[in-house]
Amino acid sequence: MKSQQNKDRLLYHILVMPFIYSLIVPVIILDVWVEIYHRICFAAYDIPYVRRKKYIKIDRHKLSYLNIVEKVNCMYCGYANGVLHYTAAIAGETEKYWCGIKHQKDPEFMEPHHHKDFIEYGDEVAYRKITQK
Repeated sequence: MKSQQNKDRLLYHILVMPFIYSLIVPVIILDVWVEIYHRICFAAYDIPYVRRKKYIKIDRHKLSYLNIVEKVNCMYCGYANGVLHYTAAIAGETEKYWCGIKHQKDPEFMEPHHHKDFIEYGDEVAYRKITQK
């Protein structure tokens, strides 16, 4: 029974692999486009650059106990998840610059970490205070 489950699991992995790895194309496009945006817009508005190496780390493929497939998977995940994390950090800094207002309270919404220092939703006095500077 266990042997059949392992065979089925391997088959499922092989069948979905093209869908997983096909995301590399939009991730690379996103990476290039966001980096162009980051370098141009952050310089134009004097927003400090987000340090890429704080978000994208590809190192798990160096572990000797991983086989070649696991190493490739680890490189892919390190890059793809890193790019998304990096993109979110750039978007967060952009949001902070243009609109540092929290969203309306909603128990279904997971507030991003960078919102912690934003102005409370509906606090016009605080908003006017920072926009008058």
